[in-house]
Amino acid sequence: MYRIRFHGRGGQGMKTASRILGSAFFREGYEVQDAPRYGAERRGAPIFAYVRAAQRPIHERGGIAQPDLVVVADETLTPIPAAGVLAGVSARTVLLINSAESEDAWKARLNYAGRIVRLPGGGETRERAETATIGAICAGAAARLVGRISREALALAVDDEIAALGREAAEKSRERALAAFDALDFAEGCVMEGEAHDARGYAAPEWVELAAEAALAAAPDIRAVATSVEVRTGLWRTLRPVIDYDHCKGCSWVCSTLCPDSAIQVDAEGAPRIDYDHCKGCLVCVAVCPPHAIRALPEKDVQQAQEATA
Repeated sequence: MYRIRFHGRGGQGMKTASRILGSAFFREGYEVQDAPRYGAERRGAPIFAYVRAAQRPIHERGGIAQPDLVVVADETLTPIPAAGVLAGVSARTVLLINSAESEDAWKARLNYAGRIVRLPGGGETRERAETATIGAICAGAAARLVGRISREALALAVDDEIAALGREAAEKSRERALAAFDALDFAEGCVMEGEAHDARGYAAPEWVELAAEAALAAAPDIRAVATSVEVRTGLWRTLRPVIDYDHCKGCSWVCSTLCPDSAIQVDAEGAPRIDYDHCKGCLVCVAVCPPHAIRALPEKDVQQAQEATA
């Protein structure tokens, strides 16, 4: 089975890269999995996508822990632990990187035992990483390194995945993918198919036992003294939840339990009371209140009203 992992940043088309490579494998008769995995959903955040391809049914699921090929669209991800670029690599893992630095420089920098191949055209790496075709370029290069995908299958796969974006985009992506494929002929087939992982030899990790802390009560409130009391998180609030007690039904276990900051207490009569010193204005209570007795008011309007009546 081939296990390929693509690493890039949000907006660099790693999902597209995995889909192109997966479609190309499928056209060559392989069973395929391809999927992205997101972290923070914002442009520029680390993201990775993976492809599994085998000529037999694929029973593995989830992310790829031991890749045969790692494709890095943005070299600035390599020192970021959360990006996990080098997670699970071994001496047999090929690293394909978009960089102007030489392979030898990267081997020394990363202390890398496996083979490193640069994407062709290393002098334009930063500009290329920002283009809409970087995903297609990475897929074309990966297809050549695997050595099991024909040029024709790659071209058709690009058309399959990019056609919805229009003819011009499809043609440009196809051109860039094929150029990368052609430029890496010297490294064709350098990625070796990984062995099957047998779950029968799985060894459970050695868990670290942590003793439970003593608690005065089992409740969603934090009852220990002096925990964030002096941090007035209510100053962050822009919208204030206000309870209309004429409509409140006294089901205070709902709002008080679901408040993520334990900022809603329950008085002796069972009525909810909001601690505005620590309420951040997330408005979860407004959303979950069954009788809709809690409404949101702009904080500045409330403060102006209080000043006018003071």
